[in-house]
Amino acid sequence: MIGILLFVTFFVLLILGVPVGFSIALASLGIITVSGYPITIFTQRMYTGLDSFPLMAIPLFMLAGTLMGHGGITSRIINLALAFLGNIRGSLALVVGASGIALGTITGSGVANVAALGTIMLPEMKKRNYDPAFSAALVASSGVVALIIPPSIAIIIYGVTAQVSIGNLFMATLVPGLLMGFLVLIYGYIYARIKGYPKEGKVSWGERWKRFKESILALLMPIILIGGIFGGVFTPTEAGAVVSLYAFLIGMFVYKEIKIKHIPKICMEASFSTAIVAMIIAATSLFGWLMTLEQIPQAVSSIMLNLTDNETLLMLIILVLMIIIGLFMDSGPKIMIFTPIFAPVAVSLGVDLLHFGAIVVVNAAMGLLTPPVGTGLFVASSVSGVPLGRLNKSLIPFYIIMTFVLLLVTFVPALSMWAVQ
Repeated sequence: MIGILLFVTFFVLLILGVPVGFSIALASLGIITVSGYPITIFTQRMYTGLDSFPLMAIPLFMLAGTLMGHGGITSRIINLALAFLGNIRGSLALVVGASGIALGTITGSGVANVAALGTIMLPEMKKRNYDPAFSAALVASSGVVALIIPPSIAIIIYGVTAQVSIGNLFMATLVPGLLMGFLVLIYGYIYARIKGYPKEGKVSWGERWKRFKESILALLMPIILIGGIFGGVFTPTEAGAVVSLYAFLIGMFVYKEIKIKHIPKICMEASFSTAIVAMIIAATSLFGWLMTLEQIPQAVSSIMLNLTDNETLLMLIILVLMIIIGLFMDSGPKIMIFTPIFAPVAVSLGVDLLHFGAIVVVNAAMGLLTPPVGTGLFVASSVSGVPLGRLNKSLIPFYIIMTFVLLLVTFVPALSMWAVQ
């Protein structure tokens, strides 16, 4: 009964428009009060939820992403892509897809990636008479790939929640992320070809070499980041510090787009983004503790395992439930609240927690684009000016692509487990 009351209170608060972090915290506080638990548990459990070294990676990657945007790293990667792909019909669509993948290896945030791509690419696509709804849908779908490609903040949250190696999770999600990114890119290119969108014009090899030299240091970021983690040079948490320092040095002393006066603003932006995530993590930790106390994961696992003996059907049920949950909840709280519930069921079906992590983050990426709470959807609509209804229609082919990738990752474990066997 307490468990039902906990979830009902949470969803009622969400429907009333209370921010998700406060909805989780207030629902938990209500249950603590009703159940007679000491009120000190409220602050103790929230503090404990943030007292984790791997979570230090989140503010560091937030800072790195902000430094990239202000330091000119993002724009140089896109300019390089334009130089090499500009002579192909519909080249801007290719550039959006390729840039989404490239930036996804650095930013760690699907929403930030959508905003960065949209701000730079949508005005250019509009000038060339690209359909605004298609452009916004392509930017949104290419951007959310960052949630799957390491180093993703969603992966870090899952790793802390499921208590598995974040480094191994990065390896398990690399192929699924690249696969989704390339399929989105291919569809965008085919659509642009069919519509006859223009070429950008051929760029001379001299200009290509110039842009390559300008962007070489930006291109080294994902190599340093992923190579350092996979090579055991530094941990994912330490990688956040390394890439932040690198982005700062390049932006200030090489590209010279970061000035001393910009530093307070950059730190403030990164702090605000981190504070939102931290509030959700702290509140969800308390929420998860109450669920464990009330044995909700065990009850849900028992119910689901008694529904059917068919393992494929059970996994499909989990996928559908997670997609439905993603309609109403952002990726962070969704991962933290429902991983402890669904992971035991998946493990009982023989699914490795690393493989399940890949399934979860692909599912979470889809959730960023599904109404009514898809933050990536809202960012794309806001930046492009395309109404949500029209944008949703243009996203239908991309939903199909993401569903295909989700099913492929779920039922072909080798896509995730090839590097971590």
